[in-house]
Amino acid sequence: MTYRHMWSDGRPVDLPAGKVVCVGRNYAAHARELGNAVPETPILFLKPATALVPLGPDFAIPAGRGECHHETEITLLIGSTLSGEVSEEAARAAIAGIGIGLDLTLRDVQNTLKQKGLPWEVAKAFDGAAPMGPFLPPGGFADLAAISVGLIVNGERRQSGKSADMITGIVPLLRFIATIFTLQPGDIVMTGTPEGVAALQSGDRLMPILSGHSWQTRVR
Repeated sequence: MTYRHMWSDGRPVDLPAGKVVCVGRNYAAHARELGNAVPETPILFLKPATALVPLGPDFAIPAGRGECHHETEITLLIGSTLSGEVSEEAARAAIAGIGIGLDLTLRDVQNTLKQKGLPWEVAKAFDGAAPMGPFLPPGGFADLAAISVGLIVNGERRQSGKSADMITGIVPLLRFIATIFTLQPGDIVMTGTPEGVAALQSGDRLMPILSGHSWQTRVR
């Protein structure tokens, strides 16, 4: 299915689908659950636009490549260019939408790559690795440190967190990323996942939750 950015009311967003900038280990509890050190500066990696697929009504996971884990994340849709040293005001103003997405991770593949000191893209940047939900206008989020995110799978809550728990908060994160990668209109920033990541199975029913808004999807 062709991906296009969408608003939560079903209207398409008039921005192209760009790159996805992801942040690893931005919640201390998640870093600890995987036995990783808590980073001193943000760990960044990229997913190409071809990784983007709609979150619903369903999505696929790779077969025959070991466990595929869900990592539920607050997402930021970029509406204006951020490059180099930018102010807090510019970083805030660049947020065109706030949403929720899944950073699908082939955990067995990733662990093998990490042991060999190799990059993670094969485990995290494959086609379909970023099921992306619709976006809400940022004006509906008065406090960027008070955004909650969660995931219920087959009626069981697996993940729950809030942006206040991030090691690097939303605005500082955008400012940091802009010094490494130019953020362009249509790009997405995935801000990291709280603890509770686990394997997905075909037929699983998921309810991602973002500050009281929820969506339904399933694994094909």
